[in-house]
Amino acid sequence: MKQYLDLLRTIRRDGVVRDDRTGTGTKGIFGYQMRFDLSEGFPLLTTKKMFVKGIIHELLWFLRGDTNIRYLVENGVHIWDGDAYRHYNELCIRHGVLPLDMPTFVEAARDGAESPIDGYRFGDLDHVYGYQWRSWPAADGGAIDQIRNVIETIKRNPTSRRMIVSAWNVAEIDRMALPPCHVLFQFHVAEGRLSCQLYQRSADTFLGVPFNIASYALLTMMIARECDLTPGDFIHTLGDTHIYLNHLEQVDEQLSRTPRQLPRMRLNEEVGSVFDFRYEDFSLEGYDPWPAIKAELSF
Repeated sequence: MKQYLDLLRTIRRDGVVRDDRTGTGTKGIFGYQMRFDLSEGFPLLTTKKMFVKGIIHELLWFLRGDTNIRYLVENGVHIWDGDAYRHYNELCIRHGVLPLDMPTFVEAARDGAESPIDGYRFGDLDHVYGYQWRSWPAADGGAIDQIRNVIETIKRNPTSRRMIVSAWNVAEIDRMALPPCHVLFQFHVAEGRLSCQLYQRSADTFLGVPFNIASYALLTMMIARECDLTPGDFIHTLGDTHIYLNHLEQVDEQLSRTPRQLPRMRLNEEVGSVFDFRYEDFSLEGYDPWPAIKAELSF
């Protein structure tokens, strides 16, 4: 993961300090690209321990087209709790409803409970990633399954330059609990290899980017499996690429560590379709990371 550590060094050296919506402040650059050859190993950060369980479950959640945190909470993944709770509080203010406290809210989401707010179920995030990936609203009132469509295109017309999935639905940005950060990805087939390029408009480099790298690398591997292709490159193109100011010390600690050998991710060979994978179908081999670095969440 030298590519990622080089990015951290670039931001530390060349980044500009700016204000941000959280009030924390960031140091960042605009425009950066990394390339990972998936034949060299699974691009999972080794200079700190990663939450692999969360990476896998979140991706499966996206692929289900799910936009409620219930599945994640049931599986011990709480990375979306904060956004769901913030969205819920905004709705409470709008509808004049007294909100639950955070722990009670999460339990209500786990139980699949209806709320006093008409049309809202505890834990809903509205039309975030999974909805746009699997149910993009069509002009005729129907829905477009972008993931299924792109897989069929890869199989039928692998030289197409239109194998794109977008989460940035301009008409629905304001109703999402969180506008998508990883907004668009494109696939490319050449010499039997499937590659994927992601454009990410906003990149929390210390906390989020390692998660995003692993997630899209895994998605590429899953689609390559279904399409009888070999995983190729994952190319990560970043827009606003920043480190929160309260993470600079942790970044320096990470940069003092020597990267270890990349692990291997094995997919259950009996699973053919992207939509049939379950958490138990993934096994990570040879992962020997440094201990996790304590960090304060900034989002």
